[in-house]
This record gives sequence, structure tokens and C-alpha cells, in this order.
Amino acid sequence: MNILYVKALHIIFVVTWFAGLFYIIRLFIYHVEAEDKEQPAKEILQTQYKLMAKRLWYIITWPSAILASFFAFWMLYENPYYLEEPWMLVKLSFVLALYFYHGSCQKIFSQLQNDIVKYSAFKLRIWNEVATIILFAIVFLVTLKHTINWIWGVIGIILFGVLLMIGIKLYKKIRAKKSWDKEDNELME
Repeated sequence: MNILYVKALHIIFVVTWFAGLFYIIRLFIYHVEAEDKEQPAKEILQTQYKLMAKRLWYIITWPSAILASFFAFWMLYENPYYLEEPWMLVKLSFVLALYFYHGSCQKIFSQLQNDIVKYSAFKLRIWNEVATIILFAIVFLVTLKHTINWIWGVIGIILFGVLLMIGIKLYKKIRAKKSWDKEDNELME
């Protein structure tokens, strides 16, 4: 099989893996936010989020992670010289971080499936940005390969992460203010 087909399949499954990781955290957030609802809405919503998360996790996210890895190993087998490239070693360290992230999401998934809520919606929103940072780092490393620019790309990713965290905190403040204003308006009526 032409290695370009393997590369294309690797990219496709990386995309679907990240899509699954991004969406699973959104489902976690919705599940946690449903904790504040009254019955029967709470039970209905959480039951639906559990089902959606289970399907996403086991039908899309896990198979995508496995297939992306399979095709990656195939490419490395066909091109072992990549393992001598500094950019590839840095990329693989980010991929390892992605596996740890995936494992952490598995833990949260299992907890929520068993009605154990340990994280706030805000913490999960922050956690969702970790995958974004990893994605940016990997794409920049693969794109910039043989130049020193990938180092600046990694530094940029770290700065991007800091900006994301600041943005999330600002969003939380704005959302809290809107909630406060809404309560004031209701009291005045």
C-alpha cells in the first residue's frame, strides 16, 4: 500500500479522535450542569448525556485513537528515520501527553457513568482547552519540521494556552455578571 494512503488514514483518524475528545468534554459539562436541575429534568438529561457520551466514547473516540495510532506506527515502521528527527521526538512527547489526556477523560467518563460528579463545569471547560493546546503543538511541529520555527511554535502554544485560560476566566465573570443582572431584573419586576 502506498504510504500516502496510510498517512491520509492517519490524519483522518487523528481528526476524528480530536473531535471525540472535544465533544466528550462538552457532554461532561452538560452532565455536570444538569446536577442543578430539578427532577425529573435532572434524571432525563443525565440519562441522555450518559447515552450520548457512551456512544461517542466507544464508537468514535476510542476506535479513532486506536486507528490513528495504528497508522502512525505503520508510517514509523515504513520510515524509521523519522525517529531520529528532533521535531518527531517532540511531537511524540505531545502524543504521549494526548494519551494521558485521553486516559484522564476515560476516568471522568467512568465516574459520570456511575453518577460520581467530582469536577465543576468550569474546571471541565479549562480541561477542554488542554486538547486544543496539544492539537496546536502537534500541527505546528508536523508542519514546521526541519526549521527552528517549531521551537517558537511550541512557545506560542504555551502562550496561547495562557491566553485561553484568561479568556475562560473572563467568560466566567461575564456569565456570572449576566446571571446577577438577570436576577436583579427579576427582583425589580
